[in-house]
Amino acid sequence: MPVQDPGSPPITSDVNAQLVQALRERELLLENAGVGIVFVKQRTILQCNQRYAEIFGFDSPQAIAGTSVKSIYPDESDYRQLGAEAYPVMATGQRFKTERLMKRVSGPLFWCSLTGRLINPDDPAEGSIWIVDDIDEQKRAEAALQAITAEQQLIFDHAMVGIVFLRERRVTRCNRAFEELFGYAPGELDGSSSRQWYLSDAAWEEAGQRCYEPFSQGRAFQGEMELRKKDGSPLLCEVRSKAIDAGDLSQGSIWITMDISARKLAEAALVRAKGELEHLVDKRTRQLSQTVQALEQKIHEQQAAEAHIQRLAHFDALTGLPNRVLLNDRAGQAIEIARRHGETLAVLFLDLDHFKKVNDSLGHRVGDELLRQLAARLKGAVREQDTVSRLGGDEFILVLPGTDMQGATHVAVKVMELAALPFQIEQNELAVTPSIGIALFPGDGEDFDTLCKCADTAMYRAKRDGRNALRFFTGEMQAQSVRALTLENALRRALEREQLALHYQPQVELLSGRVIGAEALLRWCHPELGAISPTEFIPVAESCGLILPIGEWVLRSAVQQLRRWMDAGLGELTMAVNLSSVQFRHADLPALVSRILDEAGVPARLLELELTEGVAMVDPLGAIAVMNDLHARGIRLSIDDFGTGYSSLSYLKKFRVYKLKIDQSFVRDLTDDPEDRAIVSAIISMAGSLGLQTIAEGVETVGQLAYLRERGCTEVQGYHFSRPLAAADFESYVRGGSRG
Repeated sequence: MPVQDPGSPPITSDVNAQLVQALRERELLLENAGVGIVFVKQRTILQCNQRYAEIFGFDSPQAIAGTSVKSIYPDESDYRQLGAEAYPVMATGQRFKTERLMKRVSGPLFWCSLTGRLINPDDPAEGSIWIVDDIDEQKRAEAALQAITAEQQLIFDHAMVGIVFLRERRVTRCNRAFEELFGYAPGELDGSSSRQWYLSDAAWEEAGQRCYEPFSQGRAFQGEMELRKKDGSPLLCEVRSKAIDAGDLSQGSIWITMDISARKLAEAALVRAKGELEHLVDKRTRQLSQTVQALEQKIHEQQAAEAHIQRLAHFDALTGLPNRVLLNDRAGQAIEIARRHGETLAVLFLDLDHFKKVNDSLGHRVGDELLRQLAARLKGAVREQDTVSRLGGDEFILVLPGTDMQGATHVAVKVMELAALPFQIEQNELAVTPSIGIALFPGDGEDFDTLCKCADTAMYRAKRDGRNALRFFTGEMQAQSVRALTLENALRRALEREQLALHYQPQVELLSGRVIGAEALLRWCHPELGAISPTEFIPVAESCGLILPIGEWVLRSAVQQLRRWMDAGLGELTMAVNLSSVQFRHADLPALVSRILDEAGVPARLLELELTEGVAMVDPLGAIAVMNDLHARGIRLSIDDFGTGYSSLSYLKKFRVYKLKIDQSFVRDLTDDPEDRAIVSAIISMAGSLGLQTIAEGVETVGQLAYLRERGCTEVQGYHFSRPLAAADFESYVRGGSRG
C-alpha cells in the first residue's frame, strides 16, 4: 500500500471538489430544464426546480418545498387513483407516464403530463422523481380540432349539395347527396373514375382542361356543366371546384355540384314572358301616354279652379285674411278647446274711425290699400294661434285663444299704436284711429255669435266715448278689473300682515268611519274688504306672481301643523294641499317640498299634493316628469276635481297618482240625477281598475254617503261630517271618534 506524500493535498479534497462540481451540475440541470422536476418522499415535496413551481403557480421552489402533494390534485379521490395506478408500475422499476387534470395553487384545473420513477424500486420509501409538463393549451387545441373535425363531418354528411373529393380524377370520397344527385347507391362511386358522369369522352377531356388549369394557378373553378346520371339522362349542374393544395395538385381536389335544371327552365320561361310583357307594356304605354297627358291637363285646370273657389270661399279677396266663413270655423274650434280646458278667450271687434272720409275724399283705391296695409299690421301684432279676420268694409275681428282681460288689453293697446303710425299710400300720408270693443269667453257668452255681439256693442260704446279707445263689454267687467288691482295690492301685504290662515276639512275613511286626514284650505280675511273667496284671489295671485311665496307658506304651515298634531298624539294623518298650475310648473317644486318635510320631520307619505286635471294636461309629458320626481321622494299625488276637465286616459295611467277626487258638482245631485250617478260610478270603477283610491268631496247628505259607500268609494269629505275647521277645532273633532 503506497504511502501518501506528506506535502501533497489529502485525497479527500479531490472527492469533495468532485462532489461540489456534481452538485453544481445538478442545480444547472434542474434550473434549465424545460419541464418541471420534483423529488417526492412520503407524499411530501422535498425539492423541485423553478419550472415546477411556475407550473403550479408558486413564486419559487422554496415556496412549495415541504407541502403535501395532495394540494396539487383536484381532490382526494384523484390523488388516490393516481397512486393506485402508478406505484404498481413503478415498483417494477419502470417509468409511469400519464396525462391528468391537476390544480394550480390559485384553484384553476389544468392538463398536465406526468412521468414518475422510484429512486430505488427495492425501497419505495426513498421516494420518487417526477417530470411534469403543462399541456393545457395542447389539450384545448386538440379538443378544438376535434370539434371542428366533427362539425366538418356533419356539414359533409348533411349538405344539401353534392360534394366529392377526387384524386387523379378518381373518387376518394363523396357524400350521400352527390350519390343521390346522379342516381348511385351508397358507396357505388368509391374509387371510380369521374368519366362516368360526363356525356362523352370529349366532354370529360374538355372539363379537365377547363377545371384543372386554374388549380395550378391557385384559383378555383366555377361554371355550369351538362352532366349525366347513371341512367344516361342529362343533368344541368352548377359546379364549383378547388385544389386541396395549390402547391401539390397530387393531393386532389374538392367538387361541389348543384342541380340547376329547374332553375334554368324557369329562367328561360321568364325571359320569354318578359319579352312578351315588354311588348305589351310598350304598346299599352303609348296608348296611356296620350290619356295621361289629357288627364293631367284636366286635373291641373280643376285644381286651379278648386283653389280659386277655396280662396274665394274662405279668404277675403282684398286683404287675404280669413273671411266670415273661416272665422266662424276657427272661432268655434277655439271656443270648444277653451271650454274643455277651462280657459278664457278674447274677441276684439275693431272699426276704423271716420274711414268713410278716406273713401269719399281719396277714392276707394286708396281706401282699399289702407285696409291691406292695416291687415298686414294686425297679422304682425298677434300670435300664430290667433285669428285676424275682415268682416267687410273697415271692420275687423281678432280671436285670441287663452287670453284674459289683461292680455286682451295688451293686444288692443298694441293694435291702437300700430294703427296710429302713418300709412304711406301713393303721395298720401294717412293716419287713422280704431275703436275696439272686447268680449271675453265664457263671462260674456258661450258661443261665437254672442261674443261678437257683445264685442260689437262694446266697440260702439268706445265710439260714443270719443273714439280711438277700447272698451270691455260691461261696466261690471271694468269694475272687476279695478277689483283685481285692489286685491293685488292688498294681497302683496297679506302675508306679512298675517291676514292669511289655513282651515282644515276632515277626510273620513268610509269603511271604518275614522278621520284619516285633512285638506288644508287657504282663507283670507282683509280688515276692510272682509272675507275674500279663494276663487277670487288665487287667480290674482297667479297672474301677479304672488302664488309662489303664498303656496310655499301654505305648504310649510300645513306640514308644521301636521307635525304638531302628531306630537299631540293624534296619530298619523295625511295632509292634502292644493297646488296651482304656476307652482306645479316651477322647477324647484320637488326639492322645496322635500326641504319642508325634512324641516318639520314629517314622513313624505303623509303629504298629499292635489292638482287639477287642467294643470296635468297642459303639458302631459312635463307633468309626468314632475310626478315621477315627487313619487320617487315618497310624496303622494292626487287629481282634484276629477271629471270636470278634459283628460286623456292614455296619460292618466302614466301619471304617478294614487287617488282621484270626485268633484262636488257630481256629488251634489247624486241622489236625484242619474247622469251624475253614472259619472261617479264610472270614476270609482275606473279608479279601482287602475289601482287608485277615490275620495268624494262635497258630501252633505246621508243619501249621498250611502250611494258612495255602495259603489266602493274609499274616502269622503263634506259638510255632512264637518265644514273646514281651525286647527284647534279640528283636533277636537278628531278626538271625538269615528263617524258613520
